[in-house]
Amino acid sequence: MNLAYRDVRHNLFRFVLTCLGLSLLMAVVLAMIGIYNGLVADALNIVKAPQADLWVVESGTQGPFAEASKIPSSTRDAVARLHGVAEAGSITYQTVEANHAGDTLRLYVIGYQTGRLGGPQLIATGRSITQSHFELVADRQTGLVVGDRIRLGRDSFAVVGLVEDTMNSGGDPAVFITLADAQTLQTQLAPAAQRVQTARGAGLLESSDTIAAVIARLEPAADPQGVANTVRQWKHLGALTQAEQETILLGSVVDRAKRQIGLFLGILLTVSAVVIALIIYTMTMEKLKQIATLKLIGAPDRTIVSLIVQQSLALGVVGWSFGLILILLIKDYFPRRVVLEPVNAAALGGIIIGVCIVASGLGVRAALKVDPATAIGG
Repeated sequence: MNLAYRDVRHNLFRFVLTCLGLSLLMAVVLAMIGIYNGLVADALNIVKAPQADLWVVESGTQGPFAEASKIPSSTRDAVARLHGVAEAGSITYQTVEANHAGDTLRLYVIGYQTGRLGGPQLIATGRSITQSHFELVADRQTGLVVGDRIRLGRDSFAVVGLVEDTMNSGGDPAVFITLADAQTLQTQLAPAAQRVQTARGAGLLESSDTIAAVIARLEPAADPQGVANTVRQWKHLGALTQAEQETILLGSVVDRAKRQIGLFLGILLTVSAVVIALIIYTMTMEKLKQIATLKLIGAPDRTIVSLIVQQSLALGVVGWSFGLILILLIKDYFPRRVVLEPVNAAALGGIIIGVCIVASGLGVRAALKVDPATAIGG
């Protein structure tokens, strides 16, 4: 006879209600893990998307993600001629807000040279950009579909293709346009402001033919650090390898958010352990008379310990299972991407099992101290 099973059947409604509460708590923990993973994945996705080996930026900066970087477009030709460089492309990044269908969309606009590095790698729907102006490829999270038109700055762009899971570290979905359109967008002023600037003569000496970075793909035998050191010899330029760019992105751009989410996750796990411990202790205290009766009829201590530990594990496993199912059903409705890997769910399951075993210690201690005489003492 399994005493834990029979006790659960006897108090099935309370057990299910308790498991439901724990499952909601587990769903929150899993959501925080997924948001943490999504934050890192989004941050790295943008820097990994071009599949570059080298980033050439403005000297003294760690751009184009950690800080602003502005270099002449002609830099691409100079980088492309370096020994070890297989191909190179110019790229720009900027965040804009645009109105579409009555909503305000916050977009991460990526400008690239068609036919060169920097464009979307995989088109999920539609096609890539083929015209030199006024076409864009958007991430699905924008809500745009192929055939839509959206105004960026003063110009209207046609959506010709869609990509997936391309967002910046802030969760803003990306759109791709040609480099020429991106340069126009980043220097464009409202008509009234343009007239004022023209009348003052301001900006006449500034060139709009600038980019954020040059990205390069190296030949298989080339040494990324060696090519980067060559670029750094040009005093007006800096160079970062792909690994250095990823380290900077995680170490500066998203570091504070990562630590905050990690701290909140630790608090949630601590709260989960305390809640499970209190639930098990309360359930044990309610059964003290039954436990005393078991002792009176000669039941060994291991039977009583097994009863409490099994119920504790059942609560944890059922709560974890329901929580996992719940988060898998609703994760696509979160405003930010939730990335939940199987190893994350398995790790949390292992933690919960450990927490349940430890938490059952309070109940076991109370049960073992019960005097068998309590069963007949009224």
